[in-house]
Amino acid sequence: MPQTAQRVALSLLLVVLLAACESAPLRPEYGRPLPPGAPALLKLGPDEPRPDWSVDFTRRASLATATERSIEWMGKPSSRTHFPIEGVTHERALASLLRFRELVTTAADAGQFAAAIEAEFDVYKSAGWDGRGGGVLFTGYCTPILDGALQPDAEHRYALYAQPPDLVKDAQGNTLGQQTAGGLRPYPARAEIDRQELLTGKGLELAWLRSPLDAFVAHVNGSAVIRLPDGSLHRLGYAAQNGRPYTSVRNALVADGQLSAERANLQGLRDWASRNPGRVQDYLDRNERYVFFLPIEGNPRGSLNVEVMAERSLATDKSLFPRGAVTFIETHSGQRGGRRFRQFLLDQDTGGAIRTAGRADIYVGVGPAAERLAGATEEEGQLYYLFLRESDRPTAKGPSIPSDPLRGA
Repeated sequence: MPQTAQRVALSLLLVVLLAACESAPLRPEYGRPLPPGAPALLKLGPDEPRPDWSVDFTRRASLATATERSIEWMGKPSSRTHFPIEGVTHERALASLLRFRELVTTAADAGQFAAAIEAEFDVYKSAGWDGRGGGVLFTGYCTPILDGALQPDAEHRYALYAQPPDLVKDAQGNTLGQQTAGGLRPYPARAEIDRQELLTGKGLELAWLRSPLDAFVAHVNGSAVIRLPDGSLHRLGYAAQNGRPYTSVRNALVADGQLSAERANLQGLRDWASRNPGRVQDYLDRNERYVFFLPIEGNPRGSLNVEVMAERSLATDKSLFPRGAVTFIETHSGQRGGRRFRQFLLDQDTGGAIRTAGRADIYVGVGPAAERLAGATEEEGQLYYLFLRESDRPTAKGPSIPSDPLRGA
């Protein structure tokens, strides 16, 4: 091909590539913090579209149970210290939960339920990644079942620890640091704790696992069920964390070309670790956060200290959003057989990586199936919050459903 023709062909190719780059949608910055003072909740106007509230009515039994747990937490005097937030008072938040519970348990059908929600509740959406309601990235977390032992042996050498006595927290459970003879200082990061064995031999070991990655999986999810050699189960829940920043190991592996975005789930991470055992700890150390545990009965508890429920409990940034509130998730598409995820959840937990209005974490349950689902869940959509209208009275168009006698208490 003559040089002139080559130059023309290359120029055309460059134009095509540049056009493709310009037209390709950029992934929103879901981790972007809101500007100082910006609202985290945006009230929907009367003409703005709303979700179909009726789609989740057939699963109302589990929804009622999850709502009861939020009401349980709201009944504790300590819950009042977290309000008002985003203009929502404790009284309004509690009244909203009580009325929502009543609608869930007494509405005659999905249509009546949806009409009552529309008549009585104000709807807000998360300010999202852009501060204007641009959307939220939903991920999943779970309680993994991990093989382990209560005493170390040749097979089980990696410990999960209880909260150290020198870790200081405030009244809300936030980590303040490490108490030393010289005063309070930041608590050591993961690399220092593990590589210098700072907690070894102090009687804090709760269980021993087969690999550092298994321990890390427990840390990321904040709870674990340990399957002991005799087949019995030892349950551990979240106690505290060292107050250090969370960094996604998965994202680091993708950025370094170690994993493709399509393979960047938990199974892909395990496969990579099996091929690169000598590099695992180096990547784990990039996440400075370290989680401590405590023995529990039953299911793990979220940051409200109530049991979380699969696909009914949501983890959000509690510096932004009202605790215990009724929420509704609507994703744009779905990995679950192609269907969209549309249902109510209760805001009952705090996520280690959830520190913006553009991120939220769905609790998906216990065991291998939940572990696979958590690893595969990454959906874009909208997050809505529901609170009783300030008038606290159903409008004329609403269905006639009696009010809760405790409403407004």
